[in-house]
Formats: sequence, C-alpha cells, structure tokens
Amino acid sequence: MTKIEETIPAHGGKLINRLATTAERDEFMAQADKLPRVQLDERATSDLVMIAIGGFSPLQGFMAQDDYENVVDNMRLKNGLPWSVPVTLSVTEEVAEPLKEGGWVRLDDSNGRFVGVLELTQKYRYNKTHEAVKVYGTDEDKHPGVKVVYEQGEINLAGPIWLLQRDDHPLFPKYQIDPAQSRKLFLERGWKTVVGFQTRNPIHRAHEYIQKCALETVDGLFLHPLVGATKSDDVPADVRMRCYEIMMDKYFPQNRVILAINPSAMRYAGPREAIFHALIRKNYGCTHFIVGRDHAGVGDYYGTYDAQLIFDEFEPAELGITPMKFEHAFYCKRTEQMATSKTSPSSPEERVHLSGTKVREMLRRGELPPPQFSRPEVAAELAKAMHR
Repeated sequence: MTKIEETIPAHGGKLINRLATTAERDEFMAQADKLPRVQLDERATSDLVMIAIGGFSPLQGFMAQDDYENVVDNMRLKNGLPWSVPVTLSVTEEVAEPLKEGGWVRLDDSNGRFVGVLELTQKYRYNKTHEAVKVYGTDEDKHPGVKVVYEQGEINLAGPIWLLQRDDHPLFPKYQIDPAQSRKLFLERGWKTVVGFQTRNPIHRAHEYIQKCALETVDGLFLHPLVGATKSDDVPADVRMRCYEIMMDKYFPQNRVILAINPSAMRYAGPREAIFHALIRKNYGCTHFIVGRDHAGVGDYYGTYDAQLIFDEFEPAELGITPMKFEHAFYCKRTEQMATSKTSPSSPEERVHLSGTKVREMLRRGELPPPQFSRPEVAAELAKAMHR
C-alpha cells in the first residue's frame, strides 16, 4: 500500500478497480454476440466508467435494492457507509423481461459499441416519485434531475460491472487523470493536503477567489471540472476547459495546481450532490473539498447554503474529507478586490455579485463581462464560443 493510500483512504477503505483484465476481456468478447444487450445513455455510460476507475468507490456495480432504498431514505448504503445519491441502471419492462438473474448482460454505449458487462444479480421495481422527493427535494419535472428519473425505465438492474477498456477521452485526453493516477501525482508532489473543486460552469472571479483562499491553507489544488452530461443550456465542456487552460497559463501557480476532468454526469441534486461530489474527490485523493454558494443547485429548489449545512448531518470521520465552506463572493467596490461579507465592510450597493447565469445573460446580449466579473481572456473566450 502506498503512502497516499494510507493517509487518504478511498471511501470504504479500498479504491475499486473494475477494469477487465486481458483474459476477462477476451472471454467477454468471445461471447459478445450471444449475450443479451442493454444500451446505456450518456449518464449510465459515465456511471459505468466512474464505477470501474474507482471514482464511485466502494460501489462495484449498479446498486441492489437494499442499497438503493437505504441511500434514497437515509443517505447511507446498507452497511451504514455515507452515500447520498443512488447510482442505478434503469430499463423498461420490455428490456428487463428476458434478462435472467445470475447471467451476464452486454452493455453498449449510445453508439452501440460494446463497452462493459453487468453480472445481473437482481431486477427490482422502484418508486420514481419517492426517489425524486427524497433525493432532489421536489416532484416537479421542471427539475432536470427529476425529469431524468421520470423518463428512465421502471426496472433497476443491479450487479457488479466490468469496463472492457479505458479509452482516452475524445476531447480531453491529456486531462484524463483517474483516481489511481491523481493519488500518485499528489504523492510525487509531496502534497499531504489537497483541496478539490467541482464546477459545471466557466470559471469567474468568485471561483478564482475561493480557490485561492483554499489554496492558502493546503498543499495543492485539484481543479476538477465535470465534463459528463449536463443541461442543454449549460456552457459546453470544451469551452469551460479552454477557460481553465487560460487560468492555468496566466493566473495560477502551476506547481501547486492540477487540472483534470471529472467524467461523471451532473445530477443537479443540490445538497445531496454536494456530499456525492465530496466523496468522489475523496476517492481521487483529496483531503478537502470546496463547498460554495448553492453547490450543484438549479433554479430555486435549494437554500443558498443548504449544501453546506448537510455536511453537519454526518460525523467528520465517517465522510473522511473536510468541507471548506465559503460564503457568496463578490467584487467589493470600496476595497477594489474580491471579498465576502466576512471580510468586506461595504454596503450592498458597493458589491458586484457574480454568477454563471449572469455571465451567460451578458454574453447573449453581446456584452463582455467586466474585469471585476471575469478575467478578460476568459471573457473573450466565452464571447467567441457564444457566437460560433
């Protein structure tokens, strides 16, 4: 066991690896045309990958009914380990009916390519409305996460999985750093404390401020933008990554920051997803995790700081990663710098509040965000992307 695994254990104690060996892959490929098939959508494909590379440790496959129900109702697996978001493979009754428990199922991606295998241990029904209310806090299908639940199949398939091979990401191969690799990198750099940062939005000055505040107190910063499935109106992943490349080149100390992609899909589950995101970063080797304003939120479904308060429902030792909670950052006109209400003496009228939503609105109007809002090079990149 390496030093980094001793000091930063994966969730559940062991980093999971469900990548098929050469012999296993040959065996699966030999039976490829005989196995019953299930086609995965983008989210299920990314879940398959995250399970296989250990990002969802301790999960070894899609959740069985007892784990699923415990997670939905209690934010814990059946063994009591904290886990806040169900990871399931849902199919229609028509697809599920011929599948036999105890058998292998071929998993194809949305292009029909054979990417994985499921050892089917269980098929079970579940209550979609109950999952929506407990996990997302609403039964409204206007919520993008709830909409996904309502549109997926009525039957969950459970069991361990194998990923046939780990392919390079089609857009960001050099930023594809899986948990075993990130842990090795942290060790090589001598980082004993590492703070992870999650985002699905382009970086703006408020993000930069809280990232650098966090970096003042730890050895390294792991910038980990999510590049899996997001809402159609979110800024595309390639644009967000170019913005981070600009920031890495001009505004961050490269010897203390690592930029890597998070291949998982966005759930928009607010507070529950904040816990989920923290546990994923723990599996990547982080000791700390930034939780800002309305983490993983959407619309008005969650309170501004609900995603921070939910961490108080767990004992710190059982989560095994320390949340770094930041208030809403803004540009303070009086002090002429980024600040929060904890550090700024300004009145509300002297504060320029920043958000990804405001950036998108300005760009749609053909306006460049001001330098108090976004670094000029980032603003220019966003403007170019908006009108391409």
